[in-house]
Amino acid sequence: MDVNFRISAIGNNFNHLFNWGKSDLSSIGAIKMIVDAKPGYPCRVSLEDAEIGEEVILLPFKHHDTDSPYQASGPIFVRKNAVHANLEINEIPKMLLHRLLSLRVYDSNGMMIDARTTEGKELKEAIQDIFNNRSADYIQIHNSSPGCYNCQVNRME
Repeated sequence: MDVNFRISAIGNNFNHLFNWGKSDLSSIGAIKMIVDAKPGYPCRVSLEDAEIGEEVILLPFKHHDTDSPYQASGPIFVRKNAVHANLEINEIPKMLLHRLLSLRVYDSNGMMIDARTTEGKELKEAIQDIFNNRSADYIQIHNSSPGCYNCQVNRME
């Protein structure tokens, strides 16, 4: 049975950081960079790969804000003036299709109940398979090799 889902980007609360100097960014563990390869700098707000020559900020981000032992944070890239991705139900952003992905599956209490790796081109099928388990409440997608957080997938009722 197919289950509808929606992939969500993080909100853009970062534009002010592009006005900060190096020492201010350093005080929060962030750095400003110029993109020198594509793909390579996936923006977690636009859910697109940044273009060569674009300015991005690499900063720590708490992506799994839960009371469970599985709370987590890690580095993310954000593009300057990134427009928030507003994906349709069951839409997969192109930036995920060409990556090896790690899927971390959580129940409604923020406890991990499954984890797997999949090629981006097989992501939709993996999401469907995971959500066939009614205990699976949401999935967090990470880049497999570096382990960086990309986005969250929520079951749509």
